[in-house]
Amino acid sequence: MADTRTVSLPCGDAVTALGQGTWGMGEDPGRRAAEVSALRAGLDLGMTLIDTAEMYGDGAAEEVVAEAVAGRRDEVFLVSKVLPAHADAGGVAEACRGSLRRLRTDRIDLYLLHWRGAVPLEETVEAFESLVREGAIRSWGVSNLDVDDLADLPAGARPQTDQVLYNLSRRGPEYSLLPRCRELSIPVMAYSPVEQGRLLGHPALRDVAAAHGATSAQIALAWVLRHEDVIAIPKASVRAHVEENRAALDVELTAEDLATLDRAFPPPESKRPLEML
Repeated sequence: MADTRTVSLPCGDAVTALGQGTWGMGEDPGRRAAEVSALRAGLDLGMTLIDTAEMYGDGAAEEVVAEAVAGRRDEVFLVSKVLPAHADAGGVAEACRGSLRRLRTDRIDLYLLHWRGAVPLEETVEAFESLVREGAIRSWGVSNLDVDDLADLPAGARPQTDQVLYNLSRRGPEYSLLPRCRELSIPVMAYSPVEQGRLLGHPALRDVAAAHGATSAQIALAWVLRHEDVIAIPKASVRAHVEENRAALDVELTAEDLATLDRAFPPPESKRPLEML
Protein backbone atom coordinates (compact mmCIF):
# COMPACT_ATOMS: atom_id res chain seq x y z
CA MET A 1 0.00 0.00 0.00
CA ALA A 2 1.37 3.41 -0.97
CA ASP A 3 2.09 6.07 1.58
CA THR A 4 -0.72 8.52 2.12
CA ARG A 5 -0.09 11.43 -0.25
CA THR A 6 -0.51 14.97 1.03
CA VAL A 7 -1.42 18.36 -0.42
CA SER A 8 -0.04 21.57 1.06
CA LEU A 9 -2.43 24.41 1.87
CA PRO A 10 -1.32 28.05 1.58
CA CYS A 11 -1.02 28.24 5.39
CA GLY A 12 1.59 25.47 5.29
CA ASP A 13 -0.58 22.64 6.61
CA ALA A 14 -0.14 19.35 4.76
CA VAL A 15 -3.43 17.46 4.50
CA THR A 16 -4.20 14.05 3.06
CA ALA A 17 -5.01 14.12 -0.65
CA LEU A 18 -7.70 11.52 -0.04
CA GLY A 19 -10.04 12.52 2.75
CA GLN A 20 -13.48 11.47 3.90
CA GLY A 21 -16.81 13.13 3.14
CA THR A 22 -19.91 12.95 5.33
CA TRP A 23 -22.74 14.30 3.18
CA GLY A 24 -25.77 12.11 4.01
CA MET A 25 -24.38 10.79 7.28
CA GLY A 26 -26.37 11.11 10.50
CA GLU A 27 -29.73 11.01 8.74
CA ASP A 28 -30.66 7.43 9.71
CA PRO A 29 -30.01 6.41 13.35
CA GLY A 30 -29.86 2.79 12.24
CA ARG A 31 -26.75 3.49 10.16
CA ARG A 32 -24.92 5.57 12.76
CA ALA A 33 -22.73 2.80 14.19
CA ALA A 34 -21.60 1.76 10.70
CA GLU A 35 -20.88 5.38 9.74
CA VAL A 36 -18.80 5.96 12.87
CA SER A 37 -16.94 2.70 12.24
CA ALA A 38 -16.29 3.68 8.62
CA LEU A 39 -14.82 7.05 9.57
CA ARG A 40 -12.60 5.43 12.19
CA ALA A 41 -11.42 2.89 9.62
CA GLY A 42 -10.50 5.78 7.34
CA LEU A 43 -8.44 7.36 10.12
CA ASP A 44 -6.66 4.04 10.64
CA LEU A 45 -5.79 4.04 6.91
CA GLY A 46 -4.40 7.58 7.03
CA MET A 47 -7.43 9.39 5.57
CA THR A 48 -7.30 11.98 8.32
CA LEU A 49 -9.08 14.89 6.60
CA ILE A 50 -12.81 14.72 7.39
CA ASP A 51 -15.20 17.10 5.67
CA THR A 52 -18.62 17.94 7.10
CA ALA A 53 -21.04 20.88 7.33
CA GLU A 54 -23.74 22.34 9.51
CA MET A 55 -26.18 21.64 6.66
CA TYR A 56 -25.56 17.87 6.52
CA GLY A 57 -28.41 16.23 8.38
CA ASP A 58 -29.07 19.62 10.02
CA GLY A 59 -25.97 19.09 12.15
CA ALA A 60 -26.34 15.33 12.61
CA ALA A 61 -23.32 14.56 10.41
CA GLU A 62 -21.14 16.70 12.67
CA GLU A 63 -22.34 14.64 15.63
CA VAL A 64 -21.35 11.42 13.84
CA VAL A 65 -17.91 12.93 13.19
CA ALA A 66 -17.60 13.86 16.86
CA GLU A 67 -18.18 10.27 17.87
CA ALA A 68 -15.74 8.96 15.27
CA VAL A 69 -12.87 11.26 16.28
CA ALA A 70 -13.39 10.98 20.04
CA GLY A 71 -10.00 10.41 21.63
CA ARG A 72 -8.26 11.01 18.28
CA ARG A 73 -8.95 14.68 17.64
CA ASP A 74 -5.30 15.63 17.24
CA GLU A 75 -4.92 13.12 14.38
CA VAL A 76 -7.72 14.72 12.40
CA PHE A 77 -7.93 17.75 10.09
CA LEU A 78 -11.57 18.81 10.52
CA VAL A 79 -13.33 20.76 7.79
CA SER A 80 -16.82 22.19 8.26
CA LYS A 81 -18.95 24.77 6.46
CA VAL A 82 -21.28 27.64 7.23
CA LEU A 83 -24.46 28.15 5.24
CA PRO A 84 -24.67 31.37 3.20
CA ALA A 85 -27.77 32.38 5.18
CA HIS A 86 -25.55 32.43 8.29
CA ALA A 87 -22.60 34.15 6.63
CA ASP A 88 -23.04 37.63 8.13
CA ALA A 89 -20.82 38.81 10.99
CA GLY A 90 -23.02 37.57 13.81
CA GLY A 91 -24.29 34.51 12.00
CA VAL A 92 -20.83 33.11 11.23
CA ALA A 93 -19.82 33.28 14.89
CA GLU A 94 -23.07 31.65 16.03
CA ALA A 95 -22.91 28.94 13.39
CA CYS A 96 -19.31 28.19 14.28
CA ARG A 97 -20.20 27.83 17.95
CA GLY A 98 -22.94 25.38 16.99
CA SER A 99 -20.56 23.32 14.88
CA LEU A 100 -17.93 23.30 17.64
CA ARG A 101 -20.54 22.08 20.10
CA ARG A 102 -21.76 19.29 17.81
CA LEU A 103 -18.21 18.29 16.89
CA ARG A 104 -17.24 18.35 20.58
CA THR A 105 -14.02 20.18 19.85
CA ASP A 106 -12.44 23.54 20.64
CA ARG A 107 -11.41 24.34 17.05
CA ILE A 108 -12.22 23.65 13.41
CA ASP A 109 -9.12 23.30 11.25
CA LEU A 110 -10.69 24.69 8.07
CA TYR A 111 -14.03 26.53 7.96
CA LEU A 112 -15.66 27.11 4.57
CA LEU A 113 -18.41 29.31 3.17
CA HIS A 114 -20.67 26.58 1.72
CA TRP A 115 -21.67 28.66 -1.30
CA ARG A 116 -22.07 32.32 -2.11
CA GLY A 117 -25.26 33.99 -0.96
CA ALA A 118 -26.49 37.54 -0.42
CA VAL A 119 -24.04 38.47 2.34
CA PRO A 120 -21.06 40.46 0.99
CA LEU A 121 -17.95 38.29 0.82
CA GLU A 122 -16.00 40.98 2.63
CA GLU A 123 -18.27 40.64 5.69
CA THR A 124 -17.95 36.85 5.70
CA VAL A 125 -14.16 36.97 5.36
CA GLU A 126 -13.93 39.51 8.18
CA ALA A 127 -15.98 37.19 10.39
CA PHE A 128 -13.73 34.26 9.46
CA GLU A 129 -10.62 36.26 10.30
CA SER A 130 -12.13 37.16 13.65
CA LEU A 131 -12.69 33.46 14.40
CA VAL A 132 -9.07 32.74 13.44
CA ARG A 133 -7.87 35.38 15.92
CA GLU A 134 -10.08 33.83 18.62
CA GLY A 135 -8.73 30.35 17.91
CA ALA A 136 -12.17 28.92 17.09
CA ILE A 137 -10.96 28.10 13.56
CA ARG A 138 -7.41 27.67 12.35
CA SER A 139 -8.05 28.74 8.76
CA TRP A 140 -10.87 29.44 6.32
CA GLY A 141 -11.79 28.77 2.72
CA VAL A 142 -14.66 28.74 0.26
CA SER A 143 -16.86 26.26 -1.56
CA ASN A 144 -18.68 26.45 -4.90
CA LEU A 145 -17.02 29.74 -5.87
CA ASP A 146 -16.16 30.25 -9.53
CA VAL A 147 -13.40 32.41 -10.97
CA ASP A 148 -15.47 35.61 -10.86
CA ASP A 149 -16.45 34.93 -7.25
CA LEU A 150 -12.83 34.45 -6.23
CA ALA A 151 -12.06 37.80 -7.84
CA ASP A 152 -14.69 39.39 -5.59
CA LEU A 153 -12.93 38.31 -2.40
CA PRO A 154 -11.47 41.31 -0.53
CA ALA A 155 -7.92 42.34 -1.33
CA GLY A 156 -5.40 40.26 0.56
CA ALA A 157 -7.91 37.52 1.41
CA ARG A 158 -6.31 34.10 1.14
CA PRO A 159 -8.67 31.13 1.15
CA GLN A 160 -7.05 27.77 1.85
CA THR A 161 -9.18 25.87 -0.65
CA ASP A 162 -12.13 26.10 -3.02
CA GLN A 163 -14.29 23.01 -2.60
CA VAL A 164 -16.18 22.29 -5.82
CA LEU A 165 -18.01 19.55 -7.69
CA TYR A 166 -15.36 17.86 -9.82
CA ASN A 167 -15.30 14.41 -11.35
CA LEU A 168 -15.09 12.72 -14.75
CA SER A 169 -18.62 13.83 -15.69
CA ARG A 170 -18.18 17.36 -14.25
CA ARG A 171 -15.00 18.61 -15.88
CA GLY A 172 -16.03 22.26 -16.24
CA PRO A 173 -13.59 23.48 -13.54
CA GLU A 174 -10.67 22.40 -15.74
CA TYR A 175 -11.27 25.21 -18.22
CA SER A 176 -10.61 28.23 -16.01
CA LEU A 177 -11.20 27.52 -12.32
CA LEU A 178 -8.43 24.97 -11.76
CA PRO A 179 -5.89 27.11 -13.65
CA ARG A 180 -6.90 30.19 -11.64
CA CYS A 181 -6.64 28.32 -8.35
CA ARG A 182 -3.16 27.18 -9.38
CA GLU A 183 -2.18 30.78 -10.09
CA LEU A 184 -3.36 31.65 -6.58
CA SER A 185 -1.73 28.52 -5.05
CA ILE A 186 -5.13 27.41 -3.74
CA PRO A 187 -5.71 23.62 -3.81
CA VAL A 188 -9.10 22.47 -5.02
CA MET A 189 -11.14 20.06 -2.90
CA ALA A 190 -13.31 17.81 -5.08
CA TYR A 191 -16.64 16.74 -3.64
CA SER A 192 -18.72 13.91 -5.13
CA PRO A 193 -15.62 12.61 -6.97
CA VAL A 194 -17.52 9.53 -8.16
CA GLU A 195 -20.75 11.48 -8.84
CA GLN A 196 -22.44 9.75 -5.90
CA GLY A 197 -21.95 6.39 -7.63
CA ARG A 198 -23.63 7.35 -10.90
CA LEU A 199 -20.36 7.06 -12.86
CA LEU A 200 -19.59 3.52 -11.86
CA GLY A 201 -21.44 1.63 -14.58
CA HIS A 202 -19.77 3.48 -17.45
CA PRO A 203 -18.11 1.06 -19.91
CA ALA A 204 -14.90 3.14 -20.22
CA LEU A 205 -14.43 3.13 -16.47
CA ARG A 206 -15.09 -0.59 -16.32
CA ASP A 207 -12.54 -1.24 -19.08
CA VAL A 208 -9.80 0.79 -17.42
CA ALA A 209 -10.64 -0.78 -14.07
CA ALA A 210 -10.36 -4.29 -15.53
CA ALA A 211 -6.90 -3.49 -16.93
CA HIS A 212 -5.73 -2.50 -13.45
CA GLY A 213 -7.51 -5.19 -11.48
CA ALA A 214 -9.32 -2.33 -9.77
CA THR A 215 -12.90 -1.14 -9.35
CA SER A 216 -14.59 1.63 -11.32
CA ALA A 217 -14.73 3.74 -8.15
CA GLN A 218 -10.99 3.41 -7.69
CA ILE A 219 -10.36 4.54 -11.26
CA ALA A 220 -12.69 7.53 -10.86
CA LEU A 221 -10.88 8.52 -7.67
CA ALA A 222 -7.44 7.96 -9.16
CA TRP A 223 -8.44 10.21 -12.05
CA VAL A 224 -9.35 13.08 -9.69
CA LEU A 225 -6.21 12.46 -7.63
CA ARG A 226 -3.93 12.61 -10.70
CA HIS A 227 -3.58 16.32 -9.91
CA GLU A 228 -1.03 17.06 -7.20
CA ASP A 229 -3.09 20.00 -5.95
CA VAL A 230 -6.54 18.37 -5.78
CA ILE A 231 -8.00 16.79 -2.65
CA ALA A 232 -10.82 14.24 -3.00
CA ILE A 233 -13.42 13.70 -0.28
CA PRO A 234 -15.54 10.65 -1.17
CA LYS A 235 -18.12 9.48 1.35
CA ALA A 236 -18.07 5.88 2.52
CA SER A 237 -20.56 4.62 5.09
CA VAL A 238 -19.15 1.12 5.56
CA ARG A 239 -15.62 -0.11 6.23
CA ALA A 240 -15.31 -2.13 3.00
CA HIS A 241 -16.07 0.99 0.95
CA VAL A 242 -13.47 2.97 2.91
CA GLU A 243 -10.85 0.33 2.17
CA GLU A 244 -11.82 0.37 -1.51
CA ASN A 245 -11.42 4.15 -1.64
CA ARG A 246 -8.05 4.04 0.11
CA ALA A 247 -6.69 1.58 -2.45
CA ALA A 248 -7.31 4.18 -5.18
CA LEU A 249 -4.07 5.83 -4.05
CA ASP A 250 -2.22 2.77 -5.34
CA VAL A 251 -3.63 3.08 -8.88
CA GLU A 252 -1.35 4.79 -11.41
CA LEU A 253 -3.23 5.70 -14.56
CA THR A 254 -1.28 5.49 -17.81
CA ALA A 255 -1.39 7.97 -20.70
CA GLU A 256 -3.49 5.40 -22.56
CA ASP A 257 -5.94 5.19 -19.62
CA LEU A 258 -6.27 8.96 -19.56
CA ALA A 259 -6.85 9.08 -23.31
CA THR A 260 -9.57 6.43 -23.00
CA LEU A 261 -11.29 8.44 -20.27
CA ASP A 262 -10.93 11.68 -22.26
CA ARG A 263 -12.75 10.09 -25.18
CA ALA A 264 -15.56 8.95 -22.91
CA PHE A 265 -15.66 12.14 -20.83
CA PRO A 266 -14.34 14.96 -23.04
CA PRO A 267 -12.60 17.89 -21.35
CA PRO A 268 -14.31 21.29 -21.66
CA GLU A 269 -13.58 23.36 -24.75
CA SER A 270 -15.13 26.54 -23.34
CA LYS A 271 -16.15 28.10 -20.06
CA ARG A 272 -19.06 26.37 -18.30
CA PRO A 273 -21.04 27.61 -15.31
CA LEU A 274 -19.82 26.00 -12.11
CA GLU A 275 -22.08 23.06 -11.30
CA MET A 276 -23.35 22.17 -7.83
CA LEU A 277 -25.07 19.23 -6.24
